[in-house]
Amino acid sequence: MAGGSPIWVHGELAPDGTLAKISTEVATLARGLGESAGRDVVGVVVGADPSAAATELATFVSRVVTVTEPATADHAAGTIVGQRVAALIERDKPAFLFTGAGPEGRDLAGVVSALTGWGVLVNAIGVTWDDGPVVEMSVFGGKLTTTSRFTGEQGIVTVRPNVVPAEPAAKPGKVESTRVEGDLRLPLVKVVDRVAAADAAAPIEEARVIVAGGRGMGGPEGFSLVEDLAQALGGAVGATRAAVDAGWIPYAQQIGQTGKIVKPALYLALGISGAIQHKVGMQTADTIVAVNRDPDAPIAEFADLFVVGDLFEVGPAILAALRARAG
Repeated sequence: MAGGSPIWVHGELAPDGTLAKISTEVATLARGLGESAGRDVVGVVVGADPSAAATELATFVSRVVTVTEPATADHAAGTIVGQRVAALIERDKPAFLFTGAGPEGRDLAGVVSALTGWGVLVNAIGVTWDDGPVVEMSVFGGKLTTTSRFTGEQGIVTVRPNVVPAEPAAKPGKVESTRVEGDLRLPLVKVVDRVAAADAAAPIEEARVIVAGGRGMGGPEGFSLVEDLAQALGGAVGATRAAVDAGWIPYAQQIGQTGKIVKPALYLALGISGAIQHKVGMQTADTIVAVNRDPDAPIAEFADLFVVGDLFEVGPAILAALRARAG
């Protein structure tokens, strides 16, 4: 494929060494742009053992380049990977770099931008091609959507989770390894502990059904209802920042501007007002059902079904109906 310098996709490693879900989505998006632009799309995976993630990424793009970097095994990966990717960019001269808008992707984008001088467009919720990437971004807590593009012929785009469904290519690509010379110049941040979430089998970002609770749950004991409903629906438990800040539920379950971005088939919101900071994280759910005592709660404006009532009356009634159906 010809038509200009290639588009690169950063392949992020999950904690178990496989490819992070967000990278499968970004790769799918980039492959579509490559087809529109007539440009090659190349995956780049950097890690202590990049082989498994690279093999998976190769099912989405035609070529994947790996760099083995032992330092990522026990240090925060973002700044390390960013330095290695920047060195590859200086050597191989791609046009654009796409990465997920998660913690590692944001770190990588900042490091690559600082070392190469490339501009960054962040939190993309949609990208098309018109002689370069045309990037839609949600700004001001989701109140506005902007459309931007690069003034030059290079740039970095971070893409939000769940923007594009992951879809493998018709046939797998090839994986090849390369070396990057030179020492790491930025300070290394050692990982001193890793804590695994002990609840949902699948990450909340991947759940098809989410039952979320907010300040209206009243305390940690209120989330037992949320958990029971999630179990009955085969879904995951979510929460607002207020509930997380109060210590009622772990941060891993937080949805919103400073938490996770989700896109389930069903989002059941209990005791959630629907402030813009939370709306940013769940507004693209296929169906939103909300229960709240306040008929003027902001979530009423965008919920598909809004139930005005006491969640501790409505919630158990829903649970009883679900259990009766299952039995």
